[in-house]
Amino acid sequence: MRLRIIWPGKTRDAHLRALIEEYFGRLTHFVRCDISELRETRGSRPAVGIDKDSDRISDALRTSSKTILLDPSGNEWSSTELAAQIQRWEIDGIKEVAFVVGGPNGVSAKISSQADNRWSLSRLTLTHEMARLLLLEQLYRAYTIIKGLPYQK
Repeated sequence: MRLRIIWPGKTRDAHLRALIEEYFGRLTHFVRCDISELRETRGSRPAVGIDKDSDRISDALRTSSKTILLDPSGNEWSSTELAAQIQRWEIDGIKEVAFVVGGPNGVSAKISSQADNRWSLSRLTLTHEMARLLLLEQLYRAYTIIKGLPYQK
């Protein structure tokens, strides 16, 4: 199985960017994985930016991928539930799972309707950059659970 992580824009905070790179590197020891940082629309009204960013996200999604949208109103999974979900995808022969993190203003209804699942990382409000880090950390944690390894802090 392969994981694709898709988000608009670069991570500007250097500390978060370093942690994202750290967890991405750890994750690639377990699974083929890539991050698609799409061009982010800047300077327009939020609704216009959401539509343009969402169009780019839609273009980046493959129809054969299982698409998981990070969404505050989505289902909450514990780390062990995420690990079990990943194992189910592997057993079901899913070739690729795409995780979508929206921009600061979210995503369009079109992207929301394209998603196979919606996953809420927390009921707390997170910045989209923090959500990127949390996503990678939780995917890494899930694979350590699957492999029965101690979590490397």
